[in-house]
Amino acid sequence: MKKSNRKQFVIYSRKSKFTGKGESIENQIELCRQYIATQYSRQEADAALVYEDEGFSGGTLERPQFKQMMQDSKKQRIDAIIVYRLDRISRNIGDFAKLIEDLNEREIDFISIREQFDTSTPMGRAMMYIASVFSQLERETIAERIRDNMSELAKTGRWLGGTTPTGYESESISKVTVDGKVRKACKLKIIPEEISLVKTIFEKFVEFGSLTKVDQYLLESRVPTKRGKSFTRFAIKGILTNPVYMIADEAAYEYLTENEVDLFSEKEAFDGVHGIMAYNRTLQRQGKAQQPKPMNEWIVSVGAHEGVIPGKTWVHVQNMLSLNKSKSYRKPRSNVALVSGLLRCKACGDYMRPKLSNRVNAKGEYIYSYLCATKERSRSCLCQMKNISGNLLDAMVIAEIKKLGEGWDGSDYAKHLTEAKKTIAGQQDEYDAEIASVREKIAANEKEIKNLVATLAKISGSVSESYVLEQIGELHKDGEALRNRLSELEALNAQNELTDLEFNLIRQTLASFSGTVDEMSVQQKRNAIRSLVKRIVWDGADVHLYLLGSTGDDEIPDLTTESFDGFLEPLCEDSK
Repeated sequence: MKKSNRKQFVIYSRKSKFTGKGESIENQIELCRQYIATQYSRQEADAALVYEDEGFSGGTLERPQFKQMMQDSKKQRIDAIIVYRLDRISRNIGDFAKLIEDLNEREIDFISIREQFDTSTPMGRAMMYIASVFSQLERETIAERIRDNMSELAKTGRWLGGTTPTGYESESISKVTVDGKVRKACKLKIIPEEISLVKTIFEKFVEFGSLTKVDQYLLESRVPTKRGKSFTRFAIKGILTNPVYMIADEAAYEYLTENEVDLFSEKEAFDGVHGIMAYNRTLQRQGKAQQPKPMNEWIVSVGAHEGVIPGKTWVHVQNMLSLNKSKSYRKPRSNVALVSGLLRCKACGDYMRPKLSNRVNAKGEYIYSYLCATKERSRSCLCQMKNISGNLLDAMVIAEIKKLGEGWDGSDYAKHLTEAKKTIAGQQDEYDAEIASVREKIAANEKEIKNLVATLAKISGSVSESYVLEQIGELHKDGEALRNRLSELEALNAQNELTDLEFNLIRQTLASFSGTVDEMSVQQKRNAIRSLVKRIVWDGADVHLYLLGSTGDDEIPDLTTESFDGFLEPLCEDSK
């Protein structure tokens, strides 16, 4: 049989926000099909595979359909990837260069019909890189303008909005300009009772030299955060590393200049009274936790607010934190606990973690218990929940899961899971709709900021400049709130998602669990349990097991611990 010479094309389209006109997703696809039909054949155009991402920026390759396309290209024959325009793939020169190199190695051509670039020719490859360089240049120019605006805002030492640091609140101030107009801004104002807590945290850390001991002190003293929750080491460190508390004195000036921050205040401004405002301290990426940036990327000025921690003390605390971080990490002794991360304390809601002892049972296994983290951190001051035998609890959980796998078809759990899947699907539709709406608002916000940046370049030095800067600051604050909401919605969607694939995985895992669990490694057992169990709650007498797909307070009934007598004693002195 003669082998077909027909080529397999892939069409990729992307748009940052929904629109029904111009370069919409549908128009991009249709234009690509027309190109294939004209240059090759109508049959190949009709047979082209289509991947589309709507609501995603070209600044990153982290897009679901793009990633799926690249995965599929490794599993099946693809001759060329076609896009309407080069920046539909990426505006980042590094990402683009790696992509082209990857495609060339696998002999997959890349065609952009708008620029008439085709990597199947040497000239096409050269021109493709040149165009990508200009695309990257445009992106970096916009980013540089935004940084310049942040620098202008930093000179004012004002608070730009968002969640205020512990110890301060935002205070609106007004100023009448020479042309008689009122200019509004915000600065930080001390909250006496909160700032007293901040000073205590610094004092205790200097005294103890340990985040853990400061955490214990605050728990035992029942000191809550400004939101009424218990402090964590992460929250404590956030306060200790925030330069907003540092008094702008000589020690502060020396520390900042030594670390090469972008400083927008003269040495004379370090008056020993005001605090420090530091902008651009963290890297914020959609759907990911904030990451601290190196100090040489900070934008710093003396703030309009009052500082509370002497520069020498603040710098000393940073050195102590660095020293603690540099200490060698001692790897904990491995254990065979299976449900840590799933088991919670009924009394306080905190996680219960395994504690290994030096004793062994009749099987030669190390004896371990689960204990409440809050109980341990507060030395039983905030929680007195009984410890529970880890060996027995893990065995009971495995035994219950084995029972579920017996007679899966027609079982109550199978029916319940099917109903739960329908409920979750309805919730996902609501989340998807709001996610699309928030993405549209983010795109509109970014466009408005971009327009203001362009306006700012034209009116530089005029009386209107300050008002435009103020608008940019407000839009930046709104944009941060929108991005935070988008992250929340995406997390909720991912948390509730129960696809057909996952449903089948649960069924297959349960069906094979009974026959294979005894041969599994500890990690395999943990993974299997996590694919079936949502959470486990210990109330001091009974264990409550909640399965994946359960809603409300649905749980496996009759999972009691009458046989736990003799296993509820505190840990022995030799426990580790």
